[in-house]
Amino acid sequence: MTRPAIAIIGRRAESVPILRFSATLAAEAMCEAVYAAGGEPLVLHGLGRDPADGLGDRLERFGGVLVPGGADLDPALYGQEPIAETTGVVSFQDLLDVAVTQEVVARRLPTLAICRGMQVLNVVCGGTLVQDLPESSVSHRNAPHLASVIEGSRLADIVRTGTVEVSSYHHQAVDRLGTSLVVSARAADGVVEAVEHTAADILGVQWHPEDLHDSSPTDAALFADLVERARRKDGSQ
Repeated sequence: MTRPAIAIIGRRAESVPILRFSATLAAEAMCEAVYAAGGEPLVLHGLGRDPADGLGDRLERFGGVLVPGGADLDPALYGQEPIAETTGVVSFQDLLDVAVTQEVVARRLPTLAICRGMQVLNVVCGGTLVQDLPESSVSHRNAPHLASVIEGSRLADIVRTGTVEVSSYHHQAVDRLGTSLVVSARAADGVVEAVEHTAADILGVQWHPEDLHDSSPTDAALFADLVERARRKDGSQ
């Protein structure tokens, strides 16, 4: 069976110990999760002169798209001033991820948006973010916790359970929900854990399913779903 090509949007790094210059990277766990699900993971490089240049046509060559996690998004993109806790903003990455997300929404390309990727999706759709989550009964910053899946959602059809244990690593979250997005999972403290687009073929999760894809059936199912959607899009058999 042909493996559909899945574009993993590269992360820009100024320096990497094994390389002499800057690098475009993808997390190994992300690539392995896509491959284990039957896809062919390929890193999409953002062009330095203009990340959006020819992006739509480039993305159309792939069966599916994966927008991964990363640094905080510039609050200016959703009409806010940064607070002290919002750090590590990378302007180039913001430009690339926003441009990619605009294209996958417009072209309805099969997409899985993870952590920051889901936050970018929300902002592109006109939503806002909580810049720094307050302490609550749920540990979001670097720990597993439970999320409740909304009955009847696309996510519920994928994971086939009402509760999932998720690997969480974030301090920001969806605040005002973007247009054409619906919530498909929440944590016990109300934080949005998953969204899906009502028109485009996009699912977003706030957690990191790549962390436990080899041991968690529900996390593996997210990558299997992306690969299956990609296979239907490009006609792979």
